[in-house]
Amino acid sequence: MKIFTSALKAKFLLVLLFFPFFSFAQINGNYILSGIVKDDTGQPLPSVSVKIKGSTTGTTTNLQGKFSITSNAKFPLRIVFSSIGFLPQEFEVKNSSSLLSVQLVTQSLIVNEVVVTASRQEEKILRSPVAIEKLDIRAIRNSPAPSFYDALENVKGVQMITSSLTFKVPNTRGFNIPNNFRFMQLVDGVDMQAATLGVPLGNAIGPTELDIASIEITPGAASALYGMNAINGMANLITKNPFTYQGLSIYQRTGVNHVDGIDVDPSVLTETALRYAKAFNKKLAFKINGSYMHGTDWISNTRSDQNTNNLKSANPAYPALNGANNAAFDGWNKYGDDALAG
Repeated sequence: MKIFTSALKAKFLLVLLFFPFFSFAQINGNYILSGIVKDDTGQPLPSVSVKIKGSTTGTTTNLQGKFSITSNAKFPLRIVFSSIGFLPQEFEVKNSSSLLSVQLVTQSLIVNEVVVTASRQEEKILRSPVAIEKLDIRAIRNSPAPSFYDALENVKGVQMITSSLTFKVPNTRGFNIPNNFRFMQLVDGVDMQAATLGVPLGNAIGPTELDIASIEITPGAASALYGMNAINGMANLITKNPFTYQGLSIYQRTGVNHVDGIDVDPSVLTETALRYAKAFNKKLAFKINGSYMHGTDWISNTRSDQNTNNLKSANPAYPALNGANNAAFDGWNKYGDDALAG
């Protein structure tokens, strides 16, 4: 009889210990909705916005097209799926017991594309008063370029000069120069050119690829709306809305450059980016972007003399000072020996 009483007390104590956890789960009332989103060919769709209609709760799909949302909204509820280049769809969910499988249909009609750069307000691309090209998320994702900024080179009328890993200069209207002072670059309508140089430094101070919704390019003159700096054209990088695209996104890229090993040994090139967005209500939201790139850029190591002895700035009257004996030797990339600096 004593053994039975002890066992009964032990079971009762175990129930009391777990009771607070069961009570908390019941009071909290949270559940998880999960599923996968595919395109009309059956391939997983990343970066699809998944949002519970009538609330600020939402997330985006990962690279495998999967998503999960934690919510305490009452059933039945409606979930809205949207992605640039696809028709938005809305589904009713009655419980959280099943895995959701959604297929989005491609939206390929150009007449439905909306731009804002041409006249500073939303309008259909076919009604734009100036020529304008647009790259959406699908076009960027399908581009063979290593980054979204390199994909600009695939746009009609745009040429790209690569000066370094992070310094890429877009050119339009035939003005193919290393420093395009008359090509304006905006991010959500804000001028992002270097204040001291007056030129766009590629995407060195722009958003990460995780936050790009679309890119609008005006290859012709846009000075009527944007001033003298837009004579040669302009690019407007439009970022994702934190109310629509919520959640955490991370990507890591790794590669190798200088594979020929002629001037520099092969080195690893890496880039890491992070984006986090959250909406607190229908009027307040925030997002954070960050990226880090590490690699070995090109190295100019020629030591050719740019002030040879036959020039007036050297010693042409003294042939003995030719070649290695040139006292005014000035190597192209030998710093600290500028004989002409005074």
